[in-house]
Amino acid sequence: MKKWYALYVKMHHEKKLSQRLSDKGVEHFLPIQTVVRQWSDRKKKIDQVVIPMMIFVHVEEQERTAILEDSSAISFFTLRGSHKPTVIPDHDMERFMFMFDFTESAIKFCPDTLTPGCRVRVIKGPLLGLEGELVQRYGHHEVGIQIPYLGYATVEIPVGYLLKLDDKKKSF
Repeated sequence: MKKWYALYVKMHHEKKLSQRLSDKGVEHFLPIQTVVRQWSDRKKKIDQVVIPMMIFVHVEEQERTAILEDSSAISFFTLRGSHKPTVIPDHDMERFMFMFDFTESAIKFCPDTLTPGCRVRVIKGPLLGLEGELVQRYGHHEVGIQIPYLGYATVEIPVGYLLKLDDKKKSF
């Protein structure tokens, strides 16, 4: 029975390992999207790996152990406290792959779980360095800054511009 697993690979080896897996007939998914990069003298379209150092493989148990023999493979993703590789449900992988197949917008992957109420810092854009709390209003993510005794000032901001902060560092 084939199952989906997330495989950690060496930095910048994702595309090479993807090609070797294809050559061996191993079903896998490497999330890549085409982005336009701006240099001082030109623009260029490049294929960018969305989740660095990770490939998803759909394999049986014997194939899973054989994949680790590749020099680019590091290990399979496991949940904390577990020693067995984590199985990714088929329906979750199907939705993830569907998103890549049918959107023209850039997909951003945020490894931290950002939930309303968590402390965040803006890491790019005009509000770079701003710290606040993630708020969700009308289905949009906003960063809120508390003004003592008055309330919150909020601004809508893409989740990809945010970094989750340690909850112990409260500045307000």
